[in-house]
Amino acid sequence: MLLKKVICSLIIIITIGELHAQDSSLLKSLNDSMQTSGGVNYTTGTFKALHIINMQTIEAPGAGVLNFVIQHRFGQINSGAYNLWGLDNATLRLGLDYGISPRLAVGVGRSSYEKTFDGYVKYKLLRQSTGEVNMPISVSLLGSITHFTQHYDDKPYLDATYRTAYTAQLLIARKFNRNISFQLAPTFLHYNIVPTADDKNNEFAISAGGRVKITKRMSINAEYNYLLPNQVNSMDVYNSFSLGWDIETGGHVFQLVFTNSQGMVETQYIGRTMGKWGDGAIYFGFNISRSFNITKNAKNRASW
Repeated sequence: MLLKKVICSLIIIITIGELHAQDSSLLKSLNDSMQTSGGVNYTTGTFKALHIINMQTIEAPGAGVLNFVIQHRFGQINSGAYNLWGLDNATLRLGLDYGISPRLAVGVGRSSYEKTFDGYVKYKLLRQSTGEVNMPISVSLLGSITHFTQHYDDKPYLDATYRTAYTAQLLIARKFNRNISFQLAPTFLHYNIVPTADDKNNEFAISAGGRVKITKRMSINAEYNYLLPNQVNSMDVYNSFSLGWDIETGGHVFQLVFTNSQGMVETQYIGRTMGKWGDGAIYFGFNISRSFNITKNAKNRASW
């Protein structure tokens, strides 16, 4: 109950200032240079976007910066020629992320999958650095909440309380050099309702992901979300595995995606992935993000 109250309270914080319509370049905010402050060399650009593919990264918008993201997944490739191998179908998530301070960011989104609303808060604990402070990793805390509003005629008992789920993650990342970054994320999930008494309301997982640059503006990304066994017993749930190709174009980061997860928020792709790569249950799609300066002194990448 304490975890729920903390996450809910933090998500309510979001307040967005008056838009000055000053556009900004995401590439400048997520550059590969070192950021120096007070004799400390901070690592920047561990990842080029706020998501590796589905998984959130340690990155966050700078204070006063608004990030808009579109996440799109077509249908399963194995649906055949009649559905044009999934291209006739689509699942969409629209999201907004906002930097409240150099360390604190919040976000909200809405997915067509189960008509789900989501919100999160992310706080930077540590930042990779050298010099006077030698810190080998960057660490962020992530707390999120999801609430699906899809109507089910055969489930009249699903009131608002039962439709809500929560996630807590510790995001631990390291940029080894200009080309290679890696992130690990121990994860806790809580579902207010589960299909049967044999399923756990509290679930634990560990997620890992990384990127390898292949050119100045392109990288290959991968992530794997391992759900510990014997937690979901009433249905076939698989570990989420995703591959992506990042393309940086001006102020955008465009990601081409292949994944066995239809959902794009933590409680869906970590704990409720129904597709299996071996059966061809693969979703092709893309992510695209764009940042905007909202406040006068906004900086895409915070220094602290």
